[in-house]
Amino acid sequence: MTGIKRQSEKHLILASGRAYPELAEEIAALVGVDLVPTRAVTYANSEIYCRFEESVRGADAFVIQSHPAPVNEWLMEQLIMVDALKRASAKRITVVAPSYPYGRQDKKHAGREPISARLVADLYKTAGADRLMSIDLHASQIQGFFDGPVDHLIALPVLVEYVLDKFPLDNLTVVSPDAGRVRLADAWTDRLGAPLAIIHKRRDPNKANEVAVGEVVGDVEGRVCLLVDDMIDTAGTICAAAQTLRDHGAATVIAAATHPILSGPAARRLNESAFEEIIVTNTLPISDEISIPKMTVLSVAPLIAKAITEVFEDGSVTSLFDGTNL
Repeated sequence: MTGIKRQSEKHLILASGRAYPELAEEIAALVGVDLVPTRAVTYANSEIYCRFEESVRGADAFVIQSHPAPVNEWLMEQLIMVDALKRASAKRITVVAPSYPYGRQDKKHAGREPISARLVADLYKTAGADRLMSIDLHASQIQGFFDGPVDHLIALPVLVEYVLDKFPLDNLTVVSPDAGRVRLADAWTDRLGAPLAIIHKRRDPNKANEVAVGEVVGDVEGRVCLLVDDMIDTAGTICAAAQTLRDHGAATVIAAATHPILSGPAARRLNESAFEEIIVTNTLPISDEISIPKMTVLSVAPLIAKAITEVFEDGSVTSLFDGTNL
């Protein structure tokens, strides 16, 4: 009796959405595989169609998609890709979302509000995702929203390495732009051995994206001040914080943030700001129409590629959570 020949080894495939194929291509080159050929179409009525043009049966599949504007379109495309993989009998599906969509809506601030970050996690799971991988979630609790393993990578080592190479530590102060980012700032101070300062601010609850900046807690006079945050959206918060630091005597102000959302007036505000340099990563694409000469963009492709390799080989991803051994 002739036996059935079965594939004995796992095989890895990387699939990319259309939001930011350049990052996916960089990741694929570092992993050492080609992106799976994919046909993706947006119809006239805005519906999205996706088909993988080679077999994915039994594959360990990673679906890479960034989520710039329009966020809803790219989120839906990624969900459709996951569904297509599930129906094509992929063995395991990992969603790779460098910047988690709806990450700021992680809790209820008032009655009758959604927790949209949880909804997105549920959508990924329902579509067929087995695992989720992201960088610098807005709140760590989002890891608990997804019913499955979550690889919460951090971009801190990438940013810290650049800061260490360029700025002297003996006169550096790490600054949190508000009370909510103190924990992130603490992680920076642990890495750099620098003192911490905090800017106390209050938002107007009736006006979106408008910030009233208060006082500085800590010594910033005559020092190089490093403002740290997880994202820069309209840049109102961080630019107002930079001006506050200069008003309090800071010699130089720089910024480091993971996700360059850069909505609306962000480019103008950053170009007119008191910053000497703004350091970000490429978790999101920056439009060719946006010109910010003092912005430096660092790549997270090596971080994601290493995480994908470790997951595929059933290795340890722990070092990528705390930034050791990168």
